[in-house]
Amino acid sequence: MSESMENINRKWMLVEYNDFTKAEVTKLEANIDLTKRAEAPNQYGAKMGCNGMFFTAEFNKGEAKFSGVGSTMMFCDGKMKLEEKFGKELPNMNRYKIEGHFLTLTDGKSTMKFVAADWD
Repeated sequence: MSESMENINRKWMLVEYNDFTKAEVTKLEANIDLTKRAEAPNQYGAKMGCNGMFFTAEFNKGEAKFSGVGSTMMFCDGKMKLEEKFGKELPNMNRYKIEGHFLTLTDGKSTMKFVAADWD
């Protein structure tokens, strides 16, 4: 397994995304969890401040494919904007890049930047 593939399978905290400030995404503890699970190897999760989100993803040599994005259906007053935007845009993300402790997902128009949760 290549080093970059091993490094992607961990929890990542969102630090940059569209017009959301770093303070906003940090307060929401926005994250994407790409930890491998034996029982569902391509199933992953995310939390953008309210609902638990889930999706299927494949990563291969800089290419990413996200599908089956869904979430639980709770309403959290004032915390839904990031989650709604993320849920709509995640399936469009088709490239990924890992640089040091950072993961970047992009579709060429929009970019999501994460930092490894286990890095301090």
